[in-house]
Order: sequence, then C-alpha cells, then structure tokens
Amino acid sequence: MPATQSFRHKDYELLCSARALDSGKFAPTLVVAKQAWPSRPRTIAVPGDDCLTEDRAIEAAHTQGIEWVTNYG
Repeated sequence: MPATQSFRHKDYELLCSARALDSGKFAPTLVVAKQAWPSRPRTIAVPGDDCLTEDRAIEAAHTQGIEWVTNYG
C-alpha cells in the first residue's frame, strides 16, 4: 500500500504518494486538484524513480507539486 500525504498550496490540494518498486526503492506520484468548482484532478509526472525512502519520494512529489502550481496554477 502506498504511503500518502495531502498538502495545501495556494488554492490547490497536492496528494503526494510513494509507490514501492521491485528494486526496493520508491517512485513518487502526484495528483493536483484545485479547491474550487469545477475541480479536475490532474496526475503530474514526477521525475525520479530512485528514491531510497518513502519520505524522500513524498518530498519529491511535494516539490514538483509546488513547482507545478507556481508555473501553471
């Protein structure tokens, strides 16, 4: 089961997860949703399938989410 944390940045919710890989490492995943109607959650690509810990994968997803909101939100 993936580890998941939810963050708020400006008017967006960032759902950051860490998915376990067969290599023993973790891949970050990110879903961004605006907190206004209509909300269309978007899955955003996060570089780095080589995170050694779940916490590092969630941190990478969080960083990518803030960057996405800054550039496109």
